[in-house]
Order: sequence, then structure tokens, then C-alpha cells
Amino acid sequence: MTHNLETHRFEIMADGHIAMLEYVPRGNVVVFTHTFVPPAIEGRGLGSRLVEAGLNYARDNGLRVKSFCWFVSKYVRLHPEYQDLLHKTQPLE
Repeated sequence: MTHNLETHRFEIMADGHIAMLEYVPRGNVVVFTHTFVPPAIEGRGLGSRLVEAGLNYARDNGLRVKSFCWFVSKYVRLHPEYQDLLHKTQPLE
């Protein structure tokens, strides 16, 4: 797992492919915009690992979370221990 601060994404390299969680920093809010796992490496839990890393980064840095990514929104809905991170205007889909 790599947190690429320059490109604002978390990355996992597997079998020559890169899975990633992209975000946009907005003050004290991290806006998660897209999770991508190439088909060749799907089914290994990489998306969940990326989202968990992103959410833990937010928690560790005192940041709130907003999601425009269905995968991140679903992950937070299924893992209530992260719901306290949601920005107040963030709806749970």
C-alpha cells in the first residue's frame, strides 16, 4: 500500500496492475471520488483495503470524509465504526 500525496491517491500494486482510491483534499475534509480495481486483480479485497487505508488516514489526521464514490459509501455503511468521520452534510446512500 502506498499513499501518493502528490497525486492524492492510495495505491496497491498487484501482478503489474495498480488499484487505487482517489481523493481531493478540501481543508479539513477528504473527498473520496473514485475507487478503481482492474478486472485482472478483482476479488482480492483490494478495494476494501484501499478504502480502509483512506478512512484511517482521515481519522489519524483529524479529517472529515465526504464520498462521491459508491464503493466508499457502501463500505462506510457496512462498517459503522467509520460513520463518525462523515462530513455533516454527507448522506448515506
